[in-house]
Amino acid sequence: MVNRFDGIIMYRRDYRERDLLVKILTRQAGKRMFMLKNAKRPSYPLAGDVLPFTLGQYEGKLNPKGLSFLDTAIQTTHFKNITEDIVINAYFTYIIGLLDAAFEDGQPMERWFDMTVSALAKLDAGMDPQVIANIFAIQLLGAFGVQPELRTCVLCGRNDMQLDYSEKFNGLICARHWDEDEHRLDLSAKAVFYIQQFSVVDLAKVNSINVSAPTKANIQKFIDLLYENSVGIHIRAKRFLDQMTKWQNVLIKREKGDEEQ
Repeated sequence: MVNRFDGIIMYRRDYRERDLLVKILTRQAGKRMFMLKNAKRPSYPLAGDVLPFTLGQYEGKLNPKGLSFLDTAIQTTHFKNITEDIVINAYFTYIIGLLDAAFEDGQPMERWFDMTVSALAKLDAGMDPQVIANIFAIQLLGAFGVQPELRTCVLCGRNDMQLDYSEKFNGLICARHWDEDEHRLDLSAKAVFYIQQFSVVDLAKVNSINVSAPTKANIQKFIDLLYENSVGIHIRAKRFLDQMTKWQNVLIKREKGDEEQ
């Protein structure tokens, strides 16, 4: 049976001498691995339709187990800024890596497909890639079984005081309880605000978010702590992004130095 489906090319790798394995996030059937015969030949008709991060409508055979097969591409869209900008590319690669780690192949993930389509469009339009990646990282915590309390103080339920994240209590704690965790993250009020917003925001409805470099560094500290200590996964693209964070920290120090002068 031939299936028609919407898909995003996640990644691909060589398979045998002339073939390719292509991982596609489909809206209808979750993530599937496709085997493309003779796809490495110069004359392969779908060569431009199976490039990484291509969005398209395809036809093929979606097998419940094992490899699936691709027959044709009905319509595809490429995102020039994502493929040509190494920074944007790295952030989207990171998003794809998180999705691949969070869900089993074949597991329904329609909501995440739609969110990824929104991410493609917004990244291509120039929205801050770190902000988009952070939204994914925070909202995917639940898929990894990690669910910190980010709405109110986890100890007393208050939200009318400054909050900070406590790994000890697995959530935000208000200023009344700060002395109960000397290792709290010491996040800025702005960082906590954005973390709360990122945990519930509908990316499709976001047109722009402007976050300062110091605040983004604070948010990243929170995300890195949870993914290192609670989730326990390491995405390859994160190495490059960590280098970017170091460069960003250098810029922050320079900004602070300029302000003090």
